[in-house]
Amino acid sequence: MSSSDEYEDQELQELLRRRAEVESKRAAEEQRRKAELEARKEAILRVILTPEARQRLNNVKLVRPEIASSLEDQLIALAQAGRIQVPITDDELKELLAQIANQNKKDFKIQIRERGWK
Repeated sequence: MSSSDEYEDQELQELLRRRAEVESKRAAEEQRRKAELEARKEAILRVILTPEARQRLNNVKLVRPEIASSLEDQLIALAQAGRIQVPITDDELKELLAQIANQNKKDFKIQIRERGWK
């Protein structure tokens, strides 16, 4: 192995180390941003929802996280626009969840065709 090969290997290792360092910093920054956004969201929801409604929303989040996230975003937007009365009670949240469930309800139609095996 010549000295130029060793030099190239060291240079390559240094480049790889720098790239890994940049990627880890980027990932840490992204994770910090997500945590900050989630903390802001939780603080707003504490104001918007009663404790019972928050508990129900957390239960929904465990079962259907995509619906809970969508509902959280909608509630925050409506509250910031002043279009809903704050705080939202558990019963009001149940009604909203029922409306969402009705929107997402799929009708299944089953047809049975006989093939003449009689």
